[in-house]
Amino acid sequence: LRDNRIELVRASWHELSISVSDVSLSDEGQYTCSLFTMPVKTSKAFLTVLGVPEKPQITGFTSPVMEGERMQLTCKTSGSKPAADIRWFKNDKEVKDVKYIKEEDANRKTFTVSSTLDFLADRNDDGAVISCRVDHESLNSTPQIAMQVLEIHYTPLVKIISSSSWPEEGQTIILTCESKGKPVPEPVLWTKDGGELPDPERMVVNGRVLSISFLNKTDNGTYRCEAKNPIGRNSTEYVLIVHDVFNTLLPTTVIPSLTTATVTTTVALTASTTTSAAATSIRDPNALAGQTGPDHALIGGIVAVVVFVTLCSIILLGRYLARHKGTYLTNEAKGAEDAPDADTAIINAEGSQVNAEEKKEYFI
Repeated sequence: LRDNRIELVRASWHELSISVSDVSLSDEGQYTCSLFTMPVKTSKAFLTVLGVPEKPQITGFTSPVMEGERMQLTCKTSGSKPAADIRWFKNDKEVKDVKYIKEEDANRKTFTVSSTLDFLADRNDDGAVISCRVDHESLNSTPQIAMQVLEIHYTPLVKIISSSSWPEEGQTIILTCESKGKPVPEPVLWTKDGGELPDPERMVVNGRVLSISFLNKTDNGTYRCEAKNPIGRNSTEYVLIVHDVFNTLLPTTVIPSLTTATVTTTVALTASTTTSAAATSIRDPNALAGQTGPDHALIGGIVAVVVFVTLCSIILLGRYLARHKGTYLTNEAKGAEDAPDADTAIINAEGSQVNAEEKKEYFI
């Protein structure tokens, strides 16, 4: 061996050691050690040199990327022997659906490998870290990594948040328009029923917040919030329905009675200036779905039947008592007023046989 990179480390009758510095692929091959005896004795060993892959590079990225555009990122490394392995990650989560290509270098000893990641740009990928990792046995478990941070531009996403789920007359409601986009959206635009806000004194816009004070029925309508940026615009709507104000229900007083049925009516005082004689059915927003009140018609019918049966019983009892009540006189007592003795009293009694007219018979 005649090479300046090869040095004799130790020489004796029992051992011969050499060292090779700055190892290259050309150093790969079979090495032979000979002992010049009679006969000559030899020992052979094959040296394999690994090709260390170069640091990977990511190509195909343009910044910024519009939402919905197709992106093709390619990671490439050369000089690996054997061929290196390339893996893709998005925010430390491995991406499996990739295309892998292996090519032999000009020296026919090392390889160039590349991998392509193909996907559609999405707003959720904005700020995501795309990394390409090269694994090879020559790297001693320390992979080489290339990274790229995504920048995705997208139209605003708009949402309206209300401060009250049951707005009532006289209250104040605050509508907040949340808009998220890249670039950051411009100040939002508030409209009502397709036109400008009709009452600027009560309807105050402060940035993304719309505040409406002293609500009344004229405020009912559809409120729209629109946000835009250089990429596009988006909007959302909120339907406002102002409800009547109801005071605390009046207490109910029930007067007990033995013979009459008491019907209790609960009256609600409203803020309206018009008095209506008809009962208005008011839906309680806090009432649970499926719950209904008692059937007042059924209860009233039962009470009426009970009262009717009671009155009939009283009338029948009165007639019975009237027919069996009084003082009864015997025949002697009826004729005893002017009679000197009992016999005379019987003769003078009403209905006696003595005073009865004699029946007569006529033959024709």
